[in-house]
Amino acid sequence: MCAVPRGTAGAGVPPRLELADIVRAHGDAFRRTHRLATVQHRALRAIAACRTAVLGGHRDTCDRCGAERITYNSCRNRHCPKCQTLTKERWLAARRAELLPIPYFHVVFTLPHDFNTLAQGNPRVIYALLFRAAADTLLTFGRDPRHLGGTVGITAILHTWGQTLTQHLHLHCLVTGGALAPDRARWMAGRSSFLFPVRALSRVFRAKYLAGLQRAFDAGQLAFAGGTAALADRRAFIALLARLRAVDWVVYAKRPFAGPEQVLAYLGRYTHRVALSNDRLVDHRDGCVRFHWKDYADHDRGKVMTLEAEEFLRRFLLHVVPRGFMRIRHFGLLANRTRRGTLARCRDLLGQSPPADVPPESVAVLLQRLTGVDLSRCPMCGEGRMHVTALAGRVAPGPDTS
Repeated sequence: MCAVPRGTAGAGVPPRLELADIVRAHGDAFRRTHRLATVQHRALRAIAACRTAVLGGHRDTCDRCGAERITYNSCRNRHCPKCQTLTKERWLAARRAELLPIPYFHVVFTLPHDFNTLAQGNPRVIYALLFRAAADTLLTFGRDPRHLGGTVGITAILHTWGQTLTQHLHLHCLVTGGALAPDRARWMAGRSSFLFPVRALSRVFRAKYLAGLQRAFDAGQLAFAGGTAALADRRAFIALLARLRAVDWVVYAKRPFAGPEQVLAYLGRYTHRVALSNDRLVDHRDGCVRFHWKDYADHDRGKVMTLEAEEFLRRFLLHVVPRGFMRIRHFGLLANRTRRGTLARCRDLLGQSPPADVPPESVAVLLQRLTGVDLSRCPMCGEGRMHVTALAGRVAPGPDTS
């Protein structure tokens, strides 16, 4: 059992705790006692090795005072909390050029928790169905003449976690507050404060998802084992669908965004997040991990949760998505194959000038903009410039002492 510490022992400020520290301390022991998918093994190895000598790096030398600095390479694994900032900023720069001068809405589609165990054995099928059912629902309402009568644009972002790292399968959707008419001759503007009725969205979403799940079962695309083994029987599976069809599903529409800057702030918060960021970690001692979480059922009050390291890693790995699975997808006006031409047509109809062609920022320029730190300037003398003078080869990881 984990004892909850009552204070911080020792003087001085300890180094900031990172997820990598926990993985390095307990990852090997966890692998020996748990059956993991290949992508989960890779995530643990990458997080443990990130920005260490295991991945190699380079040595910088100041051209004025001769000070040296070794910088190690990042793992670039999308589940690593240290490797998302640059990817996110470059993705946001591309999305900034696609924003139209219209209202945007934030709609969240949530799967019932009955799907959690089924998703653990069939993540690719369950998650792909979530994307398709939510997008089809929004496109159906957008094309309905009683609402907009045209094609909306959708950016959908998969999240699989709740605040305590348990499974909470949901999709955040950014939706245009207007639509392109079928003949592409008109822009169909929607109301600035309302998109679609959420109760109707919920019913259609539920019907589309369950119909897709039935097709997946009939096509033999679902695997059943452990806690879901009984569902391999058709009658049991049909009974599950009937039970889920009888309950309300949660679809939530948030207030519309005030402008493009707010849209980009939203995207930055949701797109490249991982299940737990390093700044939520409190401490790691006596085989336990403590981290901050927000209790939405208790007026969004901030709390601290304590988990044994084994349970902490188990929960974290629930949210490692299958290899190659796209967590961010675009539909309707923003569908990848037709996006360039469709957005150009929308801009013409809305009287918006084409976006300026801005060259991508280098890593150094991007980091200086985000942090205010000029990595090329010597941190010792403050006047010289740092230049790469040698490469640091990879070093094999140390022996397992867990």
